[in-house]
Amino acid sequence: MNILTVNTGSSSVRLALFVKSGMELKQKAVCCYGVNEDTPERLLRKFLMDDTRQVNLVSHRVVHGGTRFTDPCVINDEVEEEIGRLSLLAPLHNPLALKWIRACRAVIGNGAQQIAVFDTAFYARLPQIARLYALPKDLCVKHGIQRYGFHGIAHRAMMERWMELRPDLKKGGRIISLQLGSGCSVTAVREGMPVDTSMGFSPLEGLIMSTRCGDLDPGVLVHLQKSAGLSIDEIDELLNRSSGIRGISGISSDMRVLLGSKEPDARLAVEAYCYRARKYIGAYMAALGGADAVLFGGGVGENAPSIRKGVLENMQWCGIELDGQVNNDTIGKEGRISSVSGSVDIWIIPGDEAVVMAQEAMTVLE
Repeated sequence: MNILTVNTGSSSVRLALFVKSGMELKQKAVCCYGVNEDTPERLLRKFLMDDTRQVNLVSHRVVHGGTRFTDPCVINDEVEEEIGRLSLLAPLHNPLALKWIRACRAVIGNGAQQIAVFDTAFYARLPQIARLYALPKDLCVKHGIQRYGFHGIAHRAMMERWMELRPDLKKGGRIISLQLGSGCSVTAVREGMPVDTSMGFSPLEGLIMSTRCGDLDPGVLVHLQKSAGLSIDEIDELLNRSSGIRGISGISSDMRVLLGSKEPDARLAVEAYCYRARKYIGAYMAALGGADAVLFGGGVGENAPSIRKGVLENMQWCGIELDGQVNNDTIGKEGRISSVSGSVDIWIIPGDEAVVMAQEAMTVLE
């Protein structure tokens, strides 16, 4: 059986092809493209080449599953319609996932079963105290307003790898995992179950991201409507595409550009990015009653030692101590970067989301 995984992010799409033989799952090919690099159909044909008609199963990452989709499912017309409806809550992600679902149908045909694997599913059993907003209950129930959480596939992949690394800890113990890329999130896990996470009703809440603002006083939005006369669509554009490190720096949404810049606003953007993440780690230390591990994943988390250093600065008080030299030497690969004198393990774990997606899709069929 050949399994294609389609992982659509806000700035890139990662394709992977697996071959399942018996109980064994082997990766055959993998490639990452920019979302504006070409049409999904052409990129798909380029990736698959002669394997186009040999794909039996396609697993799609869908960011927002709402209250309805708490497990992977077969994609049909009804599921597509709901993914489209939820695009209002994930405008950078769900519309792109739909494009790729339709592209796969056009290129591969109906012979391959398509499965949706939802980022929000990992947080379906988030404790009520962490899931609710302090708004009228009837209003929340009527409109599905709650904290859903995102990047669930990535955080689950990091968690499962950590469990393999530390089988002595019951279901991994207490974990704080950071997914730092174009989008950014942090999750607190206790013995395999999420306790809290930074993203909420939409992927806007929480950490400062490439173009998304993260935590924001909602009074700012009311003020912008009244004083600046911004429309709902203009505010949506502002929050999702013009804010984050791009908004603070006024230069770029690419962390590599900002790290190489001497402009004061570029440095400020980087410092704010790290500070917000550090605040969340402190909060989740309190929520978990301490931590056994802090895990870094994502393009920035795996490849930017200076960001990891900035995020963990002055956290020795809670047992988090970075080994500076090892941190600088560990780029784009798995490894422990904590000092031997620290009580909390700090690891870089490149989460293999594609494997999780392939496994989830096979589970649906079985």
